[in-house]
Amino acid sequence: MTDFYKVSGGGNDFLALAEPDGTPPPERIRAWCRRGVSVGADGLFILRRAGTAAAMVIMDYYNADGFPADLCLNGTRCAAQLAFHLGWAEEAVEVRTGAGPIAARRLDSERVRLELEAPGTPQALTVEGVESGGIGCAGFRLRVGVPHFVLVWDDLDRAPVRELGSALRRHQAFEPEGTNVNFVRYPEEHRMEIRTFERGVEDETLACGTGVLACVAVGLAAGRLALPVRALTRGGFEMDVEAAPGGRWRFGGDARVVAEGALLPPAAVEPVPPAWM
Repeated sequence: MTDFYKVSGGGNDFLALAEPDGTPPPERIRAWCRRGVSVGADGLFILRRAGTAAAMVIMDYYNADGFPADLCLNGTRCAAQLAFHLGWAEEAVEVRTGAGPIAARRLDSERVRLELEAPGTPQALTVEGVESGGIGCAGFRLRVGVPHFVLVWDDLDRAPVRELGSALRRHQAFEPEGTNVNFVRYPEEHRMEIRTFERGVEDETLACGTGVLACVAVGLAAGRLALPVRALTRGGFEMDVEAAPGGRWRFGGDARVVAEGALLPPAAVEPVPPAWM
């Protein structure tokens, strides 16, 4: 039996383990995160206290496929909110991630704001050999802790997120680690809308925090956006991105602890897909 918390950040949902005895193997994380046959989640993180000298926690993040990723910003906000919920910190905490430390501040029981380095400069890239409906794939690549590819897509309702996202995610242009694929629309100078196909989940998710920052960086570079920006995700939540001193950015949004319980042995059952799948 494994104690866990269920948390959600802008529609990204996660399983969280607070100071467990060990790290679950990839196959167990994958089974727990599988929807329909277990609890289900976009990923899992392990949260540990870093010491008593300061409000600081360590977050190890794993995608739904069971493998680690350096950064998940919606997960980072949720990790901070869980630290506040557990009484490990009061109003502010530093979350140590695989991409470096990130400062977090509690706005209320449902929102957390992060402060972190602004992304680098997006690089224009045309991906050859991948099309959808005759439309080529000219976009922008950049890294926000994890790799992203951004496509500006005005008809967001009809964007082929699963089909084109899946094709691009493992394209040779992004070898060896692959990429997350974002479809973004910029309707106003201070507003954007985003859909994301997430690597490691291998499907569209309701939100992607690093994807939001990647798309803001592209919008700024293209002259389509100006800070502050409100970003609307597929889950219906809005996230805020604004400038901070020293060229840094603040990133605020939904982060909630929604349940706690125990993972029982049957939660780790991973059935074999039928032969026709």
